[in-house]
Amino acid sequence: MHLKKGHAILAMATAVIILLIVGTEHMKLKEQIREMEVSLNAQEQEYKQALNVERIKGFVDYSEREGISSSYLSWKEAHEIAEHFYEDSDGRFQKEWAIFLAMETDGKELDPFLVYELLKVETGGTFDPHLIGPETPYGHAYGLAQFMTNTGPWIAEMAGIPYEQDKLFDPIYSIQLAIVYLDFLYQQYGDWNHALTAYHRGIYGLEQYIEENGHAESWYAVLIQENAEDSQLLSYEQGN
Repeated sequence: MHLKKGHAILAMATAVIILLIVGTEHMKLKEQIREMEVSLNAQEQEYKQALNVERIKGFVDYSEREGISSSYLSWKEAHEIAEHFYEDSDGRFQKEWAIFLAMETDGKELDPFLVYELLKVETGGTFDPHLIGPETPYGHAYGLAQFMTNTGPWIAEMAGIPYEQDKLFDPIYSIQLAIVYLDFLYQQYGDWNHALTAYHRGIYGLEQYIEENGHAESWYAVLIQENAEDSQLLSYEQGN
């Protein structure tokens, strides 16, 4: 009787030890998996940053080959603007995107602060490159600059770059399309009220807005221009 009881206690003790060992190994395995995930995420972020830097370098090389003027924005000034956008967005608008934006608007009649404020309004301040807008009669808008699939292809063609819908979620690609489209609209209309309202409502939507209101000074156009002016002033004050 005592022998059987002893065997039972021993079996229970062995089972407890096995459970403890298995539990410890399981915890170690979970910790290893967590460390691997952290490492992979860090590597992915490094890769994305490196890719964006290479894109920026590619644009700079292209600018040098094509003789694009850099008299308005120097590389140093682009970095200063990027720092302001990064801080203003609480880190949501990455510095690599901002440098690209500043360098891409150089030589055009485009204020980088205006483009930045447009992207802020379009994403509700989130600067989420994977944002999908609400459904409309014309479909959804996608990405940082909120392009629709009926406008993205011809703007990409105008920019001389290939179009794929998934590319609308690429922040650099999206910024480039936004700049090309804004430049086109400004050249078309000659003022920012018309250009920005057309960006927001579409070209036919702009015509309808003017017909209904007698002007192109929409809340969207006014907000972006005022915010861009305030942001530029703040940036100047912080730099002095």
